Amino acid sequence: MWSWRSPATTARCCPPSKRRVCARWASNLHRIWSRWPKKKGVESVARFFGRKCATELRTECGPAALICANNVLAHVPDLGGVLEGCRIATEPEGVVSIEVPYLVHLLEGLEYDTIYHEHLCYFSVRALADAFGRAGLAIFDIERLSVHGGSLRILARAGSRHAEVVDRMRQTERKKGLEDLATYRAFAAAVAKNRTDLRRILRELKHKGKRIAAYGAPAKGNTLLNYCGIGTDLVEYTVDRNPFKVGTFTPGMRLPVREVALLLEDRPEITLILPWNIASEIIEQQKDYVEKGGQFLVPIPQPRVVGDR
Repeated sequence: MWSWRSPATTARCCPPSKRRVCARWASNLHRIWSRWPKKKGVESVARFFGRKCATELRTECGPAALICANNVLAHVPDLGGVLEGCRIATEPEGVVSIEVPYLVHLLEGLEYDTIYHEHLCYFSVRALADAFGRAGLAIFDIERLSVHGGSLRILARAGSRHAEVVDRMRQTERKKGLEDLATYRAFAAAVAKNRTDLRRILRELKHKGKRIAAYGAPAKGNTLLNYCGIGTDLVEYTVDRNPFKVGTFTPGMRLPVREVALLLEDRPEITLILPWNIASEIIEQQKDYVEKGGQFLVPIPQPRVVGDR
């Protein structure tokens, strides 16, 4: 098995006899995490993956029965090279499992904050089927996932004919207007309205004397903060559980990033949830904050205040 993105986590799901994992990490992550997967019996390899790398790794490690690439395909500039590499690296009946955020959910859920520089592609089933087909991979199943606001898990192997599920989902996409320019113009108009509504709500809360903080410092949060122009004039600070982020500032709008414990100590009346896709989990974690009168503002798809008040 070869895994990208979270190889140590993936390896724990496999029997020890199958844990021969070659993991391609981004160079910056490799320096931080490579020691930890190795302790778990996972070999970590930092290389840019493509046709040449796949051939070399197949020679070094043997062909893969399973390749997992979760939430990485949208980040690679050489899409064809990565997919062809997956075909080259797998054994004849080997499986390629790839997870990507789904364009349908992005449009219907107004998930515009997931559009940022690290993401080079936003995938429909039509686009995926064409890309996989050109790489000599046949899709035999597609699973719908709730992660990241709505994702797809594509299961494929070497071949030339996609399963019927691909045609069914392409037809559904066509009916939803994914091939019509008007759909994307309507999306742009809805995004602009969301910005107007969110800024209006924040200003109204400030006018009422409410103190506002934020929760999280994810990449998507920085898209929202910068696009909506939300700085320290509206939100005092944000909190995050990642110790590597605490003590820094959000890019652009320069919100200080503090420890999560400050939320309960400082008790701002309103907390804007930046990783809205896990809002229910965050609210559950912060039950004490809510019980003491705190409320949360969820910005997407429509700004709404949630809490016990």
